[in-house]
Amino acid sequence: MPATGLDTRLLRSFLAVAEELHFTRAASRLYVAQQALSRDIRRLERELGAELFVRTTRQVALTPDGARLLPYARRVLEAQSALLAALGRAAEPERPLLVDVNSPGLIGGRVLERARELVPDIDLMARYESGLTGAAAEILAGRLDVSFGRFAGLDPAVRARLDQQPVRYERMAIVLPEDHRLAPLAEVPLSELAGETVYAGAGNPRTPEWTDLARRLFENRGIRLAPPAPLAVGAEEFQRIMAKRGDPILAVVDFPPLPRMVLRPLVGPVPLSPVSLVWRKGVAHPGIDALRRSAVELGAEDRWLRPADGAWLPAADALVMGAG
Repeated sequence: MPATGLDTRLLRSFLAVAEELHFTRAASRLYVAQQALSRDIRRLERELGAELFVRTTRQVALTPDGARLLPYARRVLEAQSALLAALGRAAEPERPLLVDVNSPGLIGGRVLERARELVPDIDLMARYESGLTGAAAEILAGRLDVSFGRFAGLDPAVRARLDQQPVRYERMAIVLPEDHRLAPLAEVPLSELAGETVYAGAGNPRTPEWTDLARRLFENRGIRLAPPAPLAVGAEEFQRIMAKRGDPILAVVDFPPLPRMVLRPLVGPVPLSPVSLVWRKGVAHPGIDALRRSAVELGAEDRWLRPADGAWLPAADALVMGAG
């Protein structure tokens, strides 16, 4: 097997499968979706240039190369744990975990609520950063621990310093003034937005990943991206600015209600907003484990990671989310 720099997360995935010899049990042990675990194993096999498991419909077994790797993987992960303990990280789980859920009522809040039930003795503190780009900067600066959002929309140099777990494909929606011509529709076809100017956070330094997703969606559909608006801090200021402008707003179906506006799901095709759980690489905390488990449980219950046939999703996002 060729020498290469390896992500210890991939080794942890390998170790779980090697010890369980069962992908479903290993995924449950790691609090990840089975699809994500399979993707990690394939990536490790590509990086090593070796097949590590023999997979059949009935069983999983180590190959000779997998058996050779197993003791080394254990030693590397044990050394990592010893290093973190030597640096005082062993006490870190006792501190509160700062979790950005973006805005009240969105998917992050549901994951956080379930995680609090799983670890009632740990303080999981909600924060409201509104935008993964802004939150990622706070995570890397040590002022925040976890956030939710579109991981593929981050700068590659930032992504390289973060870990992520796919959580959900959220249906996108349009928020319209209640007297807008499209407001009477139960769902709004994307074709009906041709000629419209839609606000999607342009100019907001905390949310360029959302604006980029909108730009990709609007491309070749005749939908104009609204110019930057004054940066609003807080729900009331946002509502005031949006009411003053009168532009439709690109959102997701769980977006909090706004006065004198209506929310309508988008169709033709159904556009998706991919959401990941994001934290800094190398950070170990039982609160993060609980959030990951919470996301897996809720996702299984409500089929969060099963996009509708024919749904719209950029290729880069499909790759990050394991759908490509």
